[in-house]
Amino acid sequence: MAKATEQTSTTIDSEGSWRDRALERSLATAKAKAVSRSDRFIATAMEILEETGRSDFTVQELVDRSRTSLRSFYQYFSGKDELLLALLEESIAQSVAAWRERVDGQDTLTALKTVVTSIYGGAKDGAGVTGASGLNRGLAPYHVGLADSHHADYQRAVAPMARLIHELINRGVEEGVIRTDLPADKLTAVFIQAVIGAALFTALSNTEADRKADADAMWEFCRLGLVGAEK
Repeated sequence: MAKATEQTSTTIDSEGSWRDRALERSLATAKAKAVSRSDRFIATAMEILEETGRSDFTVQELVDRSRTSLRSFYQYFSGKDELLLALLEESIAQSVAAWRERVDGQDTLTALKTVVTSIYGGAKDGAGVTGASGLNRGLAPYHVGLADSHHADYQRAVAPMARLIHELINRGVEEGVIRTDLPADKLTAVFIQAVIGAALFTALSNTEADRKADADAMWEFCRLGLVGAEK
């Protein structure tokens, strides 16, 4: 009997005490609730941006619309800037996931065109990176400010998009359809700066030049830069 008890005790100890397991379950439940509530704030902020194209809403507006409380909001976000950063990160992640599905099976240049026309075309019609009307214009000023004041956070937010573009450019280099006289890293950086910069400028302005430009023209400009003069 003593031996059996010893074996049982050893088994339980190796798996952690009941207190440890109870704590793990409790933390898992709390984490799930936190994610659900923070997602609720992000979803509400996205609704406001889609409807108004504005990012100057107040935290109180957000709280009232989501039917929560200020105390609840500040449990998950230090302030509005952190919320907008989370929204930016989430919208880019969703967009990249959608783009990956769309480009699956496409040849490299067609896949890159899909990404360019999605980003730049969305900026022209107000769709932005998520395809939701008004979202790009609402977040455009935040893109610029965040890139300047919170560079590391901004880089993390745009990393999924940069990773996808880098993968496609590397694939094009390996296939021989993209120029090799410039390193793929440099091509990726210039490509991203050109497309995102143009998209943000278009989202923030409404000039004659903006009206003349379109997504196909932007892609042709990028294509020539990618393939080089000889192609």
